[in-house]
Amino acid sequence: MDKLTALCKAMITYDKGDPRRIHHFLKVHAFAAQIGREEGLDEKTLFLLEAAAYVHDIGIHEGERRFGRNDGQIQQELGPDEARPMLEELGFEKEDVDRICWLVAHHHSYGSIDGPDAQILAEADMLVNQYEDGAPLKQNEALYHRLYKTESGKRMFRELYFDTYEGIKK
Repeated sequence: MDKLTALCKAMITYDKGDPRRIHHFLKVHAFAAQIGREEGLDEKTLFLLEAAAYVHDIGIHEGERRFGRNDGQIQQELGPDEARPMLEELGFEKEDVDRICWLVAHHHSYGSIDGPDAQILAEADMLVNQYEDGAPLKQNEALYHRLYKTESGKRMFRELYFDTYEGIKK
């Protein structure tokens, strides 16, 4: 079994009994992988992006257990320490584990985006969050202009959230 397949399986087991979380990371992974391929990411960067997409919210359950909350800050603070042992046990190389954990620790910190993997992970996560949270049109428009940089991510966002509305500037 390849590492990404094993990681997906491990995350499903980690989040067992919580279909909302499982559906979320599977959707984020699907969008991230699609954007990454459309944007022409090299194989290594795509691999890191896909792995990070699977584990990006791994800190949620620990945040709920320890602090009774699971907001983005908690996810970023607790996620790397939850992800690292799983990644190491699955045989991920140290430098890959470090990058994946960095992506987990910054996936809601849009000012710290430092590469295409971080950009695409943030875009993919928000593509899903906007749907799951039912964000209003004005919030979608502001987010679109603030966060989205990749042509593929922008197109997907428009097709998901804007194309059904009249008068939105693309």
